[in-house]
Amino acid sequence: MYTLVEDREDFLIVDKHPGVNFHKGPVTGGITTIIREDLGMKELYTVHRLDIITSGLLVFAKSKEVAGELSRQFRERLIEKYYIAISDRRPKKKQGLIKGDMEKARRGGWKLARTMNDPAITQFFSQSMGEGLRLYILKPHTGKTHQIRVALKSISAPVYGDPMYHKKEYLDKEPDRGYLHSYALRFTLKEQGYQFVHMPDKGECFTSKAFREAFKQYEKPWELNWPSL
Repeated sequence: MYTLVEDREDFLIVDKHPGVNFHKGPVTGGITTIIREDLGMKELYTVHRLDIITSGLLVFAKSKEVAGELSRQFRERLIEKYYIAISDRRPKKKQGLIKGDMEKARRGGWKLARTMNDPAITQFFSQSMGEGLRLYILKPHTGKTHQIRVALKSISAPVYGDPMYHKKEYLDKEPDRGYLHSYALRFTLKEQGYQFVHMPDKGECFTSKAFREAFKQYEKPWELNWPSL
């Protein structure tokens, strides 16, 4: 279900595997409970979440105090988050800003509206991987449900393998996973700065030579000249 990336005094960093439900399921407990039991911990607290299809970096706090502080930072958009995605569709634009309110859509999904009352905000760059695939590096500035998945759908480039936002009838073959990954986190805790990156290691497209070559320019996303907000 996960791989332990870092074990610090105040928090854990794990790589959540794709297809793992963050919440408690009918057979297994939620990922927080499972990690706590695996590591023999009495306390472990959730401070943010990832969708079932999304792999990558998750932070868990080891105390209520740290959980409160990290949750506040996520709420106030003080923690830098960077995601990797792959799409097999041609986007309306190759880089820029995706911004708009999110509205409920059919079948439990969401859609991007033209209004700007409380908008989801996402910056992105993209690069061709060849063979009809395109790599995206994304920096969300808000934490809306399905934000990145809906943002890419709105520019006609849904996440490859996304069961909700990618129309299966247009697929040449069934993808082996949803190609969205939480790649990097940067934050400050108790006056100490932290920076974590973790490359995706599951999925045919994420482990391909084409992906590795295309991703070289995005390895340090905080150094990119991001589009204006």
